[in-house]
Amino acid sequence: MLEKHRTTRRTISELEAAARALDPGTEQRDELWSAVEAHVRERLSSLGRQAAYLPDAPIDTAAFGIAENPAGIDDALATLAAVERPGINQASGGHFGYIPGGGLFPSALGDLLADVGNRYAGVHFASPAASLMERSLVAWMAGLVGYPQASGGDLTSGASIANLEGIVTARDAMAVRSADVPLAVAYLTSQTHHCIEKALRVSGLAECVVRHVDLDERWRMRPEALEAAIEADAAAGLRPWLVVATAGTTDTGAVDPLAAIAEIVDAHGLWLHVDAAYGGFFILTDHGRRVLDGIKRSRSVVMDPHKGLFLPFGSGALIVRDEHQPAEAQRYSADYLRDAREIGGVLSSSDLSLELSRPFRGPRLWLPLKLFGLAPFRAALEEKLLLARYFHERLAELPGLIVGPEPELSVVTYRYAPRRGDPNDFNRRLLQAVYDDGRAVISATEINGIYTLRLAVLHYRSHLDEVDGLLEVLVRESARLDAI
Repeated sequence: MLEKHRTTRRTISELEAAARALDPGTEQRDELWSAVEAHVRERLSSLGRQAAYLPDAPIDTAAFGIAENPAGIDDALATLAAVERPGINQASGGHFGYIPGGGLFPSALGDLLADVGNRYAGVHFASPAASLMERSLVAWMAGLVGYPQASGGDLTSGASIANLEGIVTARDAMAVRSADVPLAVAYLTSQTHHCIEKALRVSGLAECVVRHVDLDERWRMRPEALEAAIEADAAAGLRPWLVVATAGTTDTGAVDPLAAIAEIVDAHGLWLHVDAAYGGFFILTDHGRRVLDGIKRSRSVVMDPHKGLFLPFGSGALIVRDEHQPAEAQRYSADYLRDAREIGGVLSSSDLSLELSRPFRGPRLWLPLKLFGLAPFRAALEEKLLLARYFHERLAELPGLIVGPEPELSVVTYRYAPRRGDPNDFNRRLLQAVYDDGRAVISATEINGIYTLRLAVLHYRSHLDEVDGLLEVLVRESARLDAI
């Protein structure tokens, strides 16, 4: 037996020697840090000046292969640099497509610091301060919305997960059981983000009745149509239970009339969930507070810091007026965590969300807010609102261009009316011409079957020069294409 132990110890020692490669010493860490720092410095100095869009290039997927033997840091960084080149440059101020993500540098530092320490904020006992940091950030956002002190929520990877958690919370708080689903009615609009209906399906509500409430001329939910639909459904023996309003639709940037909707929802005892993933942080501005009036009367709201606070992708939040409701909806039991939960004694993010394993998301949000303060964020959001209005006004002055409603936030819809040919095909070619130019990225959607171009101003690097540059490209390319 003694010899067996010796053999086992020798084997363990040999494996330990090989495994210690995962814990590099000071010299190797310095070498890695130096190479990565040089790479990051070079990227930061050029990202904002590079083209907003580069077409696909041949990609050597063999470079992504994993081998038994190690590679050098220079080779690895060269592969990563190649990965970053084709497609949309998310760090460009010329990114006006979809809803742009940000990428503030201090957020990357926050992620680095969080990852090096690898604190686990999911259960309060495991890292009390990390858990409290995340809960404090949720409380700060709840305060922006106007929720009471009893509110709480979750920092998520984005609005899709946050909306799913919100739907699950509403389902359980409103006691919608499996047998109730075929009679339960949820009220959306055709402009509601697709992740809401996906969340309904994923959360076991695929068979519930979904009503798409009529829109007004600015693509907002019509309160009178909502109330009529609720009353008709109740009279027909159905069970209205959920209204999802949007504060900043992806297609048009529309904000549903939240105060009027809240009046109807309260009168009929429904749950009001507001998807403010795009528009929520405009509440930091005077205009945003006016447009978002009524949001505090909702029961749950979703906000995306990777949109309105310019953070890197992977930053969302669900805020619920009563934090005991998501805790009840997400409840779980695990013997191996019983002691940790009892010792912690307070609600943790794992009690309020779908996730147990999760990254420590707090520093990526907290560090830029701490270093910059709120003032530049507020100014940047005001700037984006004005840039959108400026773009809308300039387009309205140009011959051949048809603009949508004056923007409520920072999305502008428009299209060119060519002298001949199919307008939809023309605008597709105009979009491609903007991509071919490379200085700006725009996107398109279909509104009532009409192919429509759209601009979304929400990148912290997007300023007057970038908007003027896009206007120049649109004028030049529309004239060129119309002359063909």
